Amino acid sequence: MFLLRGCFRILVSQDCWRKLEGSFLLTSNPRRVVFYLEGPNPGIDLLIDSVAIACEQKVGMTSSPNIVSNHDFLNGLESWHPNCCQAYVTSGNSNFLNGVKPLSGDNYAVVMRRSENWQGLEQDITDKVAAGLKYNVTVFVAVHGDLHGTTGVQATLKLENDSSLSYVFIERIVVSQDCWKKLEGSFSLTSKPRRVVFYLEGPDPGIDILIDSVAIVCEEVITYRVSSNDEDISNNDEHIVHNPQFEDGLNNWSGRGCKITLCSSLCNGKILPVKGKFFVAATERSHNWNGIEQEITGRFVRKRTYEVTALVQIFGHTNNAGVQLTLWVQSPNGREQYIGIAKTQASDKEWVQLQGKFLLNGVASRAILFIEGPNPGIDILVDSVVVRRPIKAGSSVPPITEVDSEDANVIRNVSLTDGLNQWNPLGSCKLSICTHPQSFSPVEYSLSFYQPQNKRYILTTNRTETWMGPSQIITNRIKLHITYQVVAWVRLGSGASGPQNVNIALNIDNQWVNGGQVEANNDRWYKIRGSFRVEKKPSKVVVHAQGPPSGVDLMMSEAQILPVNRKTRYKILKEKADKIRKQDIVLKFIGFHEDLSGASLKIHQIENSFPIGACISRSNIENEEFVDFFLKNFNWAVFGNELKWYHTEPQRGHFNYKDADELLDFCQKHGKQTRGHCVFWEVEDAVQPWLRSLSNIELMKAVQNRLKGLLTRYRGMFKHYDVNNEMLHGSFFQDRLGKDIRAYMFREAHHLDPSAVLYVNDYNVEDGCDPKSTPERLIDQILDLQKSGAPVGGIGIQCHISHPVGEIICDALDKLAVLGLPIWLTELDVSAVNEHVRADDLEVVLREAFAHPAIEGVMLWSFWELFTCRDHSHLVNAEGDINEAGKRFLALKNEWLSNADGKIDASGEFKFRGYHGTYSVEISTKFKSISRSFKVEKGDSPVVVIINS
Repeated sequence: MFLLRGCFRILVSQDCWRKLEGSFLLTSNPRRVVFYLEGPNPGIDLLIDSVAIACEQKVGMTSSPNIVSNHDFLNGLESWHPNCCQAYVTSGNSNFLNGVKPLSGDNYAVVMRRSENWQGLEQDITDKVAAGLKYNVTVFVAVHGDLHGTTGVQATLKLENDSSLSYVFIERIVVSQDCWKKLEGSFSLTSKPRRVVFYLEGPDPGIDILIDSVAIVCEEVITYRVSSNDEDISNNDEHIVHNPQFEDGLNNWSGRGCKITLCSSLCNGKILPVKGKFFVAATERSHNWNGIEQEITGRFVRKRTYEVTALVQIFGHTNNAGVQLTLWVQSPNGREQYIGIAKTQASDKEWVQLQGKFLLNGVASRAILFIEGPNPGIDILVDSVVVRRPIKAGSSVPPITEVDSEDANVIRNVSLTDGLNQWNPLGSCKLSICTHPQSFSPVEYSLSFYQPQNKRYILTTNRTETWMGPSQIITNRIKLHITYQVVAWVRLGSGASGPQNVNIALNIDNQWVNGGQVEANNDRWYKIRGSFRVEKKPSKVVVHAQGPPSGVDLMMSEAQILPVNRKTRYKILKEKADKIRKQDIVLKFIGFHEDLSGASLKIHQIENSFPIGACISRSNIENEEFVDFFLKNFNWAVFGNELKWYHTEPQRGHFNYKDADELLDFCQKHGKQTRGHCVFWEVEDAVQPWLRSLSNIELMKAVQNRLKGLLTRYRGMFKHYDVNNEMLHGSFFQDRLGKDIRAYMFREAHHLDPSAVLYVNDYNVEDGCDPKSTPERLIDQILDLQKSGAPVGGIGIQCHISHPVGEIICDALDKLAVLGLPIWLTELDVSAVNEHVRADDLEVVLREAFAHPAIEGVMLWSFWELFTCRDHSHLVNAEGDINEAGKRFLALKNEWLSNADGKIDASGEFKFRGYHGTYSVEISTKFKSISRSFKVEKGDSPVVVIINS
């Protein structure tokens, strides 16, 4: 136990208030911290009026991130640019000017051959600053040259917009010859320009500027209050919402386009408050967005996670309705953003909890939290709204996922040699065992459709419900956290007319789980392949076949449920990946002054050229940590919503390309390739209301305008386009404009931008769970488009997948590969609460993609918490902590880098086998070390790379 007392003390007199001020700093985090006031002699009463403890987090050079890249010039002039002059970095005493030694480290920058006062050294800091924040600048500078007396050195910002250029003075100091001085200043941007450049200037022409180090850090001061009750201050409950339980009436609350009323009860006492004395009713609502709101401007900090919890109910002429928590934010430059925090189905019978999280990447000049959602005329009742910092969840525990090799199949009596033992009819149907008149041979039907090999099958008759079929109880044979593959052969019998869905389902404690699904007919046997996983110990698990309507007989053969052995699969995939992603490489060293034969070398791969990208949004690039992770780990990008039609033209004739323009500028600046997602979206729910209201003639004209406007504006800028998203699942444009409209979209897009590769893009193609979206159906769709002249250039598989099985994914990819088109996983995410399980699932998909020759790239559908489309699918937590799934992703990327070392042979060559991408090589001779870089492109093997002197 450690006791620290006497932090600060003050002298006071009788009945006179005095202000006690002091500060403290903890060097470690103890189990418990208690603050108290003490001191007067016994018998003297201590009067306390108020207590405040404020955490002053001043960002400085040592404790907060420096946004300047290569701030101490350890990497030469990397990230720096001499403005109409020349510069170099000293290295060693021999290069120090006039004996001027660096203040710290081994070098400094010298800016020379200056012919104007404004010439100096600059760095682009656009993506590292935000409007509304204060930045402190610290630079150590000196001057050298023919100087008599002193001169000035100045720090300046250059702000560039599309049509204007301005300069912001930061600070200027007077310096003398060969003497280091410290320049300190600060700046703040009222709005974010298109480009921000920091530079140093000032001395007369001919005078060199010496720069030892540069620091620009953001200053944020965060204040916490001492709670007046027993709430733990370590939970960071910052009371962002005032009057959260309406104890102070309607104070701080208002109606958003409607009227709000304070209630103690409603409906003759049937509706009562839960937490306090009152609740609020939002009434006279004429629009869905009407509700109760509170402005919370200035009460929360950017890049911090907050959890919102509300109790809601509805009142009116409906039993249930969707209710939503939304945050409206306006940035200093006037940009508006709506952040959906949480949704729930509210009831008119009981209070339900509405809970979610939010994080704001940028600076907010205004912020309003509101509750909305039901149709006009429905009242929203709100019992309480609380916003606080969430309790940080502990790390996931890795589950045991070992697979037993013996007796692996969970299903018993698969071959039916023991009659119907273990099998039972689900419902009042009748089961019988039948035998085919002859054994089947694996005759190919179309694209990899075969017959079952077992002669016996279960015939289900007298089916009066769709869910009736053969079943088996497997409760005690299922292990938690294990991924199981489901395989079965099914066929329709008598009573069938046309294709019907057949499903292998699992009933897990009365919860239905899809184990695989297919659209079957009575013309042949169909193979079902699917998967599932159980995360909580069940009391009962039943597997059964189901699906056709009543009166249709169902046949099933060779049903299996097998635990997936991923480690065995990974060995196979590693061998496949090495064959298709690596090449034999010969380095030839030419033109060197000395004989390099026998010289040692080390080869390090800097980046694998296999495309791995991620989804980003306009708000993401205001978060410095997000940008840093993205730039380091991805080489492609796709925009979440900013290019979609409902975003670029939300109302007819009102266009918003600003967000897409800024994202594209960001990607081009950092050398990231981009996919265009998407030109059209065939699912009706994704079509904006004004489009749905058009006549067919007007709709066709709108389609033509969309194609011309988008493809012309961004001609040559997007490498790929998803032309008409999810055509297997939607048919809005086809229903309204005819079958040829889809091919027309492809033909016209190619005409307007011939450089872009045009993709089909759909979901559920890879996992066997959706009969609408099979590889066979996608192949038929592509062939049909090509017959109509559509220049389909690639296949996009979204891959929003759960409990993936590598063999099922590979089977789907093999089928699609027969078309000879490049395949991309365009929107990959996996979802699991346990981070280790999520990591395992992500590894399955990435290894399958990397090892398949038809896959030419992978895009993750975001990676940052609160900015993913599925919960529990992120790799990085909202405030920048990399979780287990993120660590596995980085480990795989590192595994896919090749390194080699050895000696150059007598002919001046060195041979090794490595992945495609960028490399560096270090050659050590008797006299010096030589560094070079080279790139290996996909081509004939071996690849010969010339390394010149």
